[in-house]
Amino acid sequence: MSSPGISTDLLDRFAAIVGDKYALRGEADLAPHLIENRGLYHGTSPLLLKPGSVEEVSDIMKLATETGTAIVPQTGNTGLVGGQTPRTGQADIILSLERMTRIRDVDPVANVLVADGGAILADVQKAAEAHGRLFPLSLGSEGSCRIGGNLSTNAGGTAVLAYGNMRQLCLGLEVVLPTGEIWDGLRRLKKDNTGYDLRDLFIGAEGTLGIITGAVLKLFPQPLGHQVAFAGLRSVEDALAFFNLAASLCGTSLTGFELMPRFGVEITTRHIDGVRDPLEAAYPWYVLVDISTSDSAETAERMMNGVLEQGFEAGLVQDAAIAASVAQQKAIWHMRESMSDAQKPEGGSIKHDVSVPVSKIPHFMAEAEKAVMAAMPGARICAFGHMGDGNIHYNISQPIGADKAAFIARWREMNHIVHGLVLAHGGSISAEHGIGQLKRDELAAIRPAIEIELMRRIKRAFDPANIMNPGKVVSLDA
Repeated sequence: MSSPGISTDLLDRFAAIVGDKYALRGEADLAPHLIENRGLYHGTSPLLLKPGSVEEVSDIMKLATETGTAIVPQTGNTGLVGGQTPRTGQADIILSLERMTRIRDVDPVANVLVADGGAILADVQKAAEAHGRLFPLSLGSEGSCRIGGNLSTNAGGTAVLAYGNMRQLCLGLEVVLPTGEIWDGLRRLKKDNTGYDLRDLFIGAEGTLGIITGAVLKLFPQPLGHQVAFAGLRSVEDALAFFNLAASLCGTSLTGFELMPRFGVEITTRHIDGVRDPLEAAYPWYVLVDISTSDSAETAERMMNGVLEQGFEAGLVQDAAIAASVAQQKAIWHMRESMSDAQKPEGGSIKHDVSVPVSKIPHFMAEAEKAVMAAMPGARICAFGHMGDGNIHYNISQPIGADKAAFIARWREMNHIVHGLVLAHGGSISAEHGIGQLKRDELAAIRPAIEIELMRRIKRAFDPANIMNPGKVVSLDA
C-alpha cells in the first residue's frame, strides 16, 4: 500500500522515466487533474507523469510495484464518478496518457482501427471517416475524452441502440499490468475462443486492474442515408409505444431514440447558445429519432416519413420536425447533448445514471417523480436519455430559491430514493458512467456477497499490493 508521503528521491526516480518536461509537480499544473467534472471529488497528488510510450508506462508500474506507490491512470478526465481522481490526503501519482495519441493503423477492409489509449475519441472518429468508415461511439465529451477512458468505463453514448457500448466495439487490447508486465492482446479477430477473455476483464474495470495503452476498435460502413427528427408527445407511455413502432419499422436502421422532458428543453434553449426548440408549441415530452441507412438517402427519408406518419395516425406523435440539413441534424443532437450542462445555471443538480428494462421506463418515471417530490417539494426533475436501451439520466435540479449547499448535502438521500426504485424495477445504478468512488460502497451494499467477493479476488490476483487506482470500484479493506 502507498503511504501518505513520498520522498523527493522517489519522486525524482519516477520523473527520470519520462523526463522532467513530462513530470509535473507545480500546483497550477496539477490542479486541473485533481478535480472531476462535477466538483464532487478533490484529490491530492505530488506528481503527474506523462509517459510517451508503452515502455515508459511499464517502467513506471515496475517502480510503483517495487516501492508500493499508488498510481491513478487518467486520460481525458471527463469521468463523472471520481474514478480518475486521486484520493484525498494520499500521495497517489497520476499517470496521464495525453501524450499517447497515435492512430496506429486503419484497415478499412477488415473494418478495424488500432489506437493508443490516449487517442481522443473525436480523432478516432475522423480517422475512420477518412477511410470511408464509421466509429459509432458518440459522447458529448468526444472532443476531449480518450479511448483508454472510454474502454475503462465501458462508455455507451447515443448509438448503443444500434452498435452497442465500448465492450461491443472493441476486439483487442494492449494493457500494462500493475507489475509493469505488458499484455499484448491486440487481436483483430471477431472469433477467438482460446481460453478466458482477458479483454473483458479490463473493459469497465476503471483502471483498477491495469492501464489500457492500446486498442483494436471495430469500424462500420459510413451510412449513406441519415435522418433526424424531433417529436412532441403527451407522455412517457406514448414515447414507449412510439419507440416500439419505430423499432419494428426500422430495425437496425434505428440508431438513436432519445427521451427528453419539457423542463430539459426549456433550460437548454435558455442557457445554451444557438439552441432553439424546433416545435412551435410546448409538449410534456419529446423524442429525438435518428435513422441511418446503408443504401441511400431516399431510404432513410422514406423510413422517417413512415415512422412519423404511423406515429401521428396512432395518436402518439402530436407534432414533429424533420431536420432539413446536416446543420439542423447537428443542432437537434446538440440540444440533447447539452441538456446536462444546461442544468448548471439553474443551481445544484443531483445526478443519477441508471438503467431499467425498457418496458418498465414509464412506471419507473412515475414512481420516481412521486417519491422525489414527496421528499423534496419544488424539486425540478430533468430525466432524459437513451430510451432505446433503458439508460435514463435521472437528474434533479434544486427548487427555485433553495440553498445550493443544503440541496447538494441531500445527494445520498436522493440517491437512496431513486436507486431503490431502480433496483425494484430490475435495473442498474450505473448504466454508463461507472462506479469510481461515488458508487463503490453502494455497489458493495446492493450486490450479492459472492459477487463482490469475486471482484475482490480478481483485484487481488491482478494487483495484490493494491497500487492500481486504489479505492475505486471495489474496496479490499473488507
